[in-house]
Amino acid sequence: MPFEGITAIVTGGASGLGLAITEALAARGTQVAVFDIQAELLDAEVARLRKQGDAVHGYVVDVSDRAQVTAAVAQVRADLGPVLILVNNAGVVQFDRFESITDELWERVMAVNLRGPYIVTQVVLPDMRAVNWGRIVNISSSSAQGGQERMAAYVSAKAGLIGLTKALALELGRYGITVNTIPPGMVVTPQLLGEISKGNFTNSLEHFAKITPVRRAGRPEDIANAAMFLCDDASSYVTGQVIGVNGGRRT
Repeated sequence: MPFEGITAIVTGGASGLGLAITEALAARGTQVAVFDIQAELLDAEVARLRKQGDAVHGYVVDVSDRAQVTAAVAQVRADLGPVLILVNNAGVVQFDRFESITDELWERVMAVNLRGPYIVTQVVLPDMRAVNWGRIVNISSSSAQGGQERMAAYVSAKAGLIGLTKALALELGRYGITVNTIPPGMVVTPQLLGEISKGNFTNSLEHFAKITPVRRAGRPEDIANAAMFLCDDASSYVTGQVIGVNGGRRT
């Protein structure tokens, strides 16, 4: 299955890692439907990419809301055709001492980071089943592998996403559908820089670079490059895998 002319959904695709993945898919001729809750940013990025000739369409969607997802996917099918690539990237972070986490905060982090991928995958799955081909890439987090203090809800949700990936790979492989997850390491995005400026990460980017074997922080395109491999036919024998893109810090 080539990239050209088929339809992909990238959730949280208007910024950071999601935007890099959107750009990489579009550069290969894929029609990309970007799901994001940030309406103004979504409109701006879609307009920029369309101006340079990319087949990118924006849909304002809260991925944790099944009704919104169902309506948006129906619109994508009408606009672009069946969805054969899905990148579950949308997420929210959380920095709180464990004792301070409220039920409401816990539920919201779980809703976006874990229920969202469950809902979107379930809604688009019939398209992949219909042609016996599909690619699902879940963006988890290296914090789910090694833990991270003051991020218990986030780490739990992302660890759940790794488990969901493995379960779906076993269930869907017989239909030509692969399911893998990328847990990024320290990748420079606007969100990361914002959290550093707030003091939620006490160490600098320079410090993280020094303790990373490849001696640099990650770039969004590092994650996008791995995602492109996992969406390609060249990866058809790769499923249920945790593909760490972290400069060697988690092995």
